[in-house]
Amino acid sequence: MPGILLVEDDRDLREMLKISLSKRGFTVLEAENGKDAITRFKPAITDMVVTDLIMPDEDGLKVIIQFREKKPAIKIIAISGGGKAGPGSYLNLAKALGADAIFSKPFSLNDLISKIEDLLNIEQLK
Repeated sequence: MPGILLVEDDRDLREMLKISLSKRGFTVLEAENGKDAITRFKPAITDMVVTDLIMPDEDGLKVIIQFREKKPAIKIIAISGGGKAGPGSYLNLAKALGADAIFSKPFSLNDLISKIEDLLNIEQLK
């Protein structure tokens, strides 16, 4: 099954996403910020990155730029609550930098998983 790197500074959200994706058979790597993500990135087993945008120690925009350089074909989903400015401008910038999909927090877990499966061309079992 494909490998997904989750980059999220909210530990509870990261854990919930990890559990949900693991139950569906994905290999899940975790990182609590962009800097951590760059050190934990394993190109051979990472098919997708799901990254928050606003985080300490390297934001998600830098993660997108660096992973696009390291593995151009990788699929990237950006998620953001946007902080004080709201998510719109950050998510639009993420899309412009190469994110394949964007989600504003709070988002539907089912919608996120459907998009992951769609981007990774996985047959959805109904």
